[in-house]
Amino acid sequence: MPPHRDFVSLVRENIREHGDDRSFTFISEERGRTYKENVLGFAELDRKARALACRLEARGLRDKAVLLLYPEGLEFLTAFLGCLYARVVAVPAPLPDLDAERFGRTRRIIEDADITLILTDAAHRDTIDGWLDGGGLKGRVHCLDTSGEDVDPGAWTPPGFGPDTLAFLQYTSGSTSEPKGVMVTHGNLLSNGEEIKRRIGGSSDTVGVGWVPHYHDMGLVGQFLQPLYLGCRYVFTSPITFIKRPVLWLELITRHRGTITVAPNFGYDLALRRVTDRQMEGLDLSSLQVAKNGAEPVRAATLERMIERFAPVGFRPEMWMPCYGMAETTLLITAAPLGGGPVIRDFDAAALTRDTAVPHDPSPTQDGEGGGVRRLVSSGRPVTLDVRVVDPVALKERPEGHVGEIWVGGGSVARGYWRSPEETRAGFQARTADGEGPYLRTGDLGFVADGELYVTGRIKDLIIVNGRNIYAHDIEEAARDAHPAALTGAAFVVDPEPGRDDGVEHVVLVQEISTRAAAGTPLDEVASLIRTRAARAFELPALSVVLTGRGTVRRTTSGKLQRLHTRRAYLAGEITELARDLEPGVAGPFPDPG
Repeated sequence: MPPHRDFVSLVRENIREHGDDRSFTFISEERGRTYKENVLGFAELDRKARALACRLEARGLRDKAVLLLYPEGLEFLTAFLGCLYARVVAVPAPLPDLDAERFGRTRRIIEDADITLILTDAAHRDTIDGWLDGGGLKGRVHCLDTSGEDVDPGAWTPPGFGPDTLAFLQYTSGSTSEPKGVMVTHGNLLSNGEEIKRRIGGSSDTVGVGWVPHYHDMGLVGQFLQPLYLGCRYVFTSPITFIKRPVLWLELITRHRGTITVAPNFGYDLALRRVTDRQMEGLDLSSLQVAKNGAEPVRAATLERMIERFAPVGFRPEMWMPCYGMAETTLLITAAPLGGGPVIRDFDAAALTRDTAVPHDPSPTQDGEGGGVRRLVSSGRPVTLDVRVVDPVALKERPEGHVGEIWVGGGSVARGYWRSPEETRAGFQARTADGEGPYLRTGDLGFVADGELYVTGRIKDLIIVNGRNIYAHDIEEAARDAHPAALTGAAFVVDPEPGRDDGVEHVVLVQEISTRAAAGTPLDEVASLIRTRAARAFELPALSVVLTGRGTVRRTTSGKLQRLHTRRAYLAGEITELARDLEPGVAGPFPDPG
């Protein structure tokens, strides 16, 4: 850890050194598909943050949680840093919209964190006030527009900070459970900031470019707090602007000579699908040193296609830095060494279902059609964190080449879950059978081979068939590769119809489809092809495929698949089917017994 006891001291040291020579630049979309650069220098950010800290201090909010509901942009940065300066516990969250599920999640955060104040901008205050009123929260929860009421920043006096001072709550995405508030301290920020700095070779000359939302741990820590840690420039746009025109991301790297970018795998896939040959003209990605890929399974095909497609405009294999992290460890756990590029290896698929990682033997007897190979991308190596692979039941460390639960120890591991002592003990204070610890139990499965960590899936997404462990995302990837029309899919287990229990696991795959890419092929034939390929690849005795339109598969606000929510929607009859190929006994939808 660097010679600082708190994150604020480090940030203010960088501000004094660089002033407005370092800045955040937000690219907003104007009318007519034009873009505006909005720049906020570090010194100006510091002035605004100190002024807001005075306002928060006057409300007596020290060490209390405050909810931050902002659109993407620079004002969120001011609000977040102002909370840090005031020793107020910031709780970043997505702006609630008309989606009932999103409203419910925001309300659950308010209740869990005992929120009495919401910070937002002028454009959204009335909307949030109306939402609070309609939800019966008016009077108990107040809303503050942070863009108004100028206060003398010179009146700010730094409160006492230390490594154990709580900095913010990072509410998890809730892909498999109710959202929980991860308690991130100043010490955690300093530890993980150093982990990232050492892995990426970061300095004040680093230039970051990205679009991941600020309420996601990759966006908040990796894109907004890391530039403050390094004292470097950062250029960003909103996820919606990126999705509408993915080439903008690459144009910003070109224009600002970006040296690092960070995104989940689906962002790179979107660029591959949507950036046209004509848009490639004028792009120059040669300034990039690091392209991080994490937050969801990294696909070898994506890495290879990016290299092939964008090599003419300067994208090089050694730029790739697959990584693994989570909110419970502040962010980064492992990443590929700088300049080393990705490590992609083939493993025997059958052995992996028995929790053993055996390098694939490409003998002539294996034609690949039967799914005998599983290609995996290494998530790299830890910098200083203690990463173990442990049997989740026996609690004994697994030897290299054997699958188990990934456990993590070290200064980046957060304090625990907000006001959840039992879940904190279970998740953050685990010890091995021989008493080593404490460790964070990540809930992820993986193995180590030649020092490289391979993440194979989540414990809760395991599908057990005839004693073999099949990962839901492997079935989904096989389905996606089965036909050009296949998009995102979600695989899960359902119970058989009453009276038709045949003792096998019935797997349903809800598969989004592009009818245009089907190119006239009848969709029932597409469903049958996907079912045949995926079932054969994993020897699934009972697989049903349901084809549906884009946007059907449930996702979290950060884009992670919500298989449990998709399953519930399927069983409740809420999914519009375009075609189906169902296993007998799984006629669904039918009432969910759970």
